[in-house]
Amino acid sequence: MRYLILFQLLFLSTCFFAAGVKGKVTDTKGEPIPGVNIYWINSGTGTVSNQNGEFTLEHRDNSGKLVFSNVAFRKDTVHVLPDQQLVNLALKEVIELQELQVVKTAPGTFKSRFTALQTERITAHELTKAACCNLSESFETNPSVDVAYSDAATGAKQIKMLGLSGSYVQMLTENIPNLRGISSLYGMSFIPGPWIESISVSKGTSSVRNGYEALTGQINVEYKKPHLSEILYANVFASDAGRLEANVTSGIRLTENLSTGIMLHASDELMMMDDNGDGYMDIPKIQQRNILNRWFFNNGDYTFQVFVKALSEKRTGGTMDQRYKIGIETERYEFFLKNGYVFDHANETSLGWIVSGSLHNQNGMFGRRMYKGQQDNIYSNLIFETTVADHHKISTGLNINYDSFDEVLVQDMASSMVNPNYKAKELVTGAFAEYSLHLHEKFIGMAGIRADYSSQYGMFVTPRLHLKYTPWKALQLRTTVGKAYRSPRMLAENNNYLASNRRFVIAENLPLEEAWNYGFSVQSYIPLFGRELSLTGEWYYTDFQKQVVIDVDQDVHKVLFYALNGQSYAHSIQVEATMEVVKGLSVTLAHRVNDVKTTINGELREKPLTSRYKGLATASYTTPLKKWQFDFTTQFNGGGRLPDPDEVNPLWNREFGDYTIINSQLTKYFRTWSVYAGVENLTGFVQENPIIDVANPFSVDFDATNIWGPTHGRKFYVGFRWSWDRN
Repeated sequence: MRYLILFQLLFLSTCFFAAGVKGKVTDTKGEPIPGVNIYWINSGTGTVSNQNGEFTLEHRDNSGKLVFSNVAFRKDTVHVLPDQQLVNLALKEVIELQELQVVKTAPGTFKSRFTALQTERITAHELTKAACCNLSESFETNPSVDVAYSDAATGAKQIKMLGLSGSYVQMLTENIPNLRGISSLYGMSFIPGPWIESISVSKGTSSVRNGYEALTGQINVEYKKPHLSEILYANVFASDAGRLEANVTSGIRLTENLSTGIMLHASDELMMMDDNGDGYMDIPKIQQRNILNRWFFNNGDYTFQVFVKALSEKRTGGTMDQRYKIGIETERYEFFLKNGYVFDHANETSLGWIVSGSLHNQNGMFGRRMYKGQQDNIYSNLIFETTVADHHKISTGLNINYDSFDEVLVQDMASSMVNPNYKAKELVTGAFAEYSLHLHEKFIGMAGIRADYSSQYGMFVTPRLHLKYTPWKALQLRTTVGKAYRSPRMLAENNNYLASNRRFVIAENLPLEEAWNYGFSVQSYIPLFGRELSLTGEWYYTDFQKQVVIDVDQDVHKVLFYALNGQSYAHSIQVEATMEVVKGLSVTLAHRVNDVKTTINGELREKPLTSRYKGLATASYTTPLKKWQFDFTTQFNGGGRLPDPDEVNPLWNREFGDYTIINSQLTKYFRTWSVYAGVENLTGFVQENPIIDVANPFSVDFDATNIWGPTHGRKFYVGFRWSWDRN
């Protein structure tokens, strides 16, 4: 019955797409200009042109004057008529020289100057600076998001933001909640890097439009759009660890209004590697096949999109002789539909509806342990928005989210113990309202509230407030306060602990997790030697009222899940500086300090396996005429606490130390193609003894989850990119 409902919704649903002004920015020779700031005059609303010089911007200002600004070009202002939807502009260089080719390099990361939220946008260009094979490898050059292996056997990667695990970060694709529940462990590898148009990272609680989650932040992934992307693009990658990967994407404009896109991905890990000689594969063998198709239609006031995606993946890990074997098979199917109609461009009045769904099946064997899980999801979001007066805008809507879980956990296949099925169904219906105030270029305020009713947890209310003040052009102040909730799914989100022989002990009636998040940030843009120095300082504090504690300290042979009884919080302070030091050379320096503590077994303690600090230094140099590009990244990772070892028979230390990871890449550009080569973990640093009681995989002491550092050494890779651009 649920599949019938799913397919009925597939054909009957509709999503909000606010139409407005779109266009392209070029130089006087017709070459696209990326990185142009485009904003309505006397307004805080704006955007930045993408790598193809294209942009889309909602109508915000009745004056209709659109400003185009870039440090390498003369600033220009265009008057836009109320019903005008297309603006193409050619900017003139600041200095025009004869017989000199002017080459523009787009910055890979933008910090928004026009929104109340502290948002950072990672472009496709930034993703080419490292071996970005999938989403989990997209944050190598980003100081705000940490990515690390969750264990030494399955290859599962988890992200951390503001010192807390990725389960507290709301993951979105195309502004739709995704990678939740069972897909949260391995889902970061389900999105190939060459498919990504951009990644937006917002810290703290976000807009109430997208739900009640996002306790520490929000990450939204935008796929390539068929009407904007390359006609044909190919990327081939190979590493000395035996990894081969191929990606092909295509965007075809069938008519002026209709476009379609196809994306293909295939990857294989062909070699079993054991560089540290412990008898276990350093990296599991992973075989993945991934396909995506989307359609885009727009006739001015009406926009329609269809998106379908299918994935099949097999992971094989464990001992080299497969005496102890880990085998995980996954099948996942996704779709979304988006429809939207703009009734009044002058007042930005529009109505839209989005419906999405996914089917996820995972079967896993971990030695003598087994986990099978199935999750079905349907999501709907209806949004209405309008401008009620000059500088005042409201958005309101309705959300529905349905999750069905059917999970089986067998803790020991050799035991005759009966293992119950874990089944859960949760239907959450909610309503929200959000008010935005834009007072010229000085002040932006956004206040939102939503009320949701869960069939499992009852009613709860989510208030949020975001403020931005610009006392003068070079300084921006932001503050945020908001509440967020999360439905805990202990087996689905933590079955990586099956890569140990710890017993799962799950308390009954676990609560809906609840936390307040407070944040303050300062951004300053300082003219220096004819260039711009960007300085950012930020502080965030997450305070839990209710939480499910994952306790690996109380008993070395168990992982316990129970409700928090006491304090739990996370402090995060970060400073960052970015500047183009000389022509073509951009440098970023960042440092973050984490203070994360939870009440464990009645005692407020530092959370285990959490680095106390992280430093980042990146340098990217592009030669004149963009023939060569050199990228260099250094990560400084601070030490932290390990789970408590056995008092009688301690098999590991209580602390782990700091370590440094260095990555480097060289790219050679040609007219339509490029080749690149690089090295990850240049110094070859690996965690010593990542697996406890490595010689006895079926003993009670075996544990591959005490991971705090890399499990593989130096890795070299080469790749090839080719594109048939639309221009």
